[in-house]
Amino acid sequence: MGRRRVEFLFVFILMVTLYIGLFMATSIMTTIMCLVFYSLAILVICYSIMLEDRTPQHTLLWMYVIVFFPVFGYLFYLFSGQLYMKGYLFKSKRSRDRDEWKRLMHREEEQDISFLQDGQLRFAEFANHSSLTPISTKSKATILKNGDETFFEIKRRLLQAKKFIHMEYYIFRSDRLGKEIMKILMDKAKQGVEVLFIYDAAGSLTLHTEDINQMLDAGIRVKPFSPLKYGFFNQKFNFRNHRKIIIIDGEIGFTGGLNVGNEYLGEDKQIGFWRDTHLLLKGEAVYILHTIFLLDWEYVANEEVLDKYRHDRKPIHKKDDVVDGALQVVASGPDTQQGIMGDFYYSMISSADYSIWIATPYFVPDEAIRTALRVAAAKGVEVRILVPEINDSFFTQYASRSYFSELLRYGVEIYSYKKGFLHQKIIIIDGNLASIGTANMDMRSFHLNFEVNVFLYGTSSIRDLVAHYEDDMKDSFKISPVQFYKRGLFERTKESFARLFSGVL
Repeated sequence: MGRRRVEFLFVFILMVTLYIGLFMATSIMTTIMCLVFYSLAILVICYSIMLEDRTPQHTLLWMYVIVFFPVFGYLFYLFSGQLYMKGYLFKSKRSRDRDEWKRLMHREEEQDISFLQDGQLRFAEFANHSSLTPISTKSKATILKNGDETFFEIKRRLLQAKKFIHMEYYIFRSDRLGKEIMKILMDKAKQGVEVLFIYDAAGSLTLHTEDINQMLDAGIRVKPFSPLKYGFFNQKFNFRNHRKIIIIDGEIGFTGGLNVGNEYLGEDKQIGFWRDTHLLLKGEAVYILHTIFLLDWEYVANEEVLDKYRHDRKPIHKKDDVVDGALQVVASGPDTQQGIMGDFYYSMISSADYSIWIATPYFVPDEAIRTALRVAAAKGVEVRILVPEINDSFFTQYASRSYFSELLRYGVEIYSYKKGFLHQKIIIIDGNLASIGTANMDMRSFHLNFEVNVFLYGTSSIRDLVAHYEDDMKDSFKISPVQFYKRGLFERTKESFARLFSGVL
């Protein structure tokens, strides 16, 4: 709290001294004193940035912003550039979460993953070392393609709920689809089913207050994540909960790329067809996904609920369901290790022997991932990156394109999806290791957002991902290096300008 007050004090000092020194008719001595205080404030701010130990280029970039755009630049830094802030903004949640994951890993039985191939084992060893969530060989993952298939299955499973429904979404709209799901939730709550619902306060701005009140009246417990009315002063509004989680009776779990809104069914005329991928989980993995939700609920509701569900885990045995390979559910964000999702993506890419297939709507990779992609392509690994032709964000679309040249030069294949908007977030390595979840390949997902991904090791569901990716290739065109290099100055200008904001995209 003390540091935040000091930071806002510096904003006040910059505004007052700059205004008095430049725009008020005062004595020369007063003007000099104001400029001295102003200069000292700038120096202290730059010194503070230096102590954060960022990369030299990022440190200098923020210093330039502060010097040349002092007031607005400093405000932009406070609410967009302070990655270190998550260390104390979410300190209590981070500590509590780590303690729970350590207890879980301490109780976890050793699972035999010796059947994994070399690339899978290399990644699994890193995953076990870096993540506090266990790998499960008693779980099953089913791929759900696009909104029709996903929401049909979600609504079907919600209607079957008998004990509880726990739901968490970044975007939940008060449109036709949203109201259909809310009606199911309210009906279930009236039947005595426990319903807990978390929505992100920024992502779900279009969730109407009257709909929230109706859910509360029906007995649903509804909590926003980081309410915006407090966010400006506590500086949390830049850290959003991007997770999409549904847990039903501790037996079924859903996560992936789809939020709740008509556009995810392809019903938005401006966006058109929506290409996305979701995941249905059964078995031990549901318990891990549920734990992620419960830790978030404890944070937003300020109550302890973990003990109530601590033993509510249901492993799948082969006699009950077909289980193959292994999978791991991993949470990332300000409540976990710094940049862990970026580390996972880097490790996956580095483990590839034959192929790397990536599909992401927001491709703004950091230097480590770009290097890994370049090196893999230079070694002869097939590297494909699939992005939407038209993005829903100007800055992301052109920032993404600014990285194409260096990757194309090394033989990376880049495809532009033209059927509609591609929103899925998947990585497939050598056809036997895959990631699917909520995290994009950008700085927000790596450092600012709360995310959850599922890593698949040799599961039959990977074959579905491969088949779907090959289908997506038919609706895409390959970007020609020769043609791309011939793009006009205006296009390159937009790319270079958007790239300046890569750190907050």
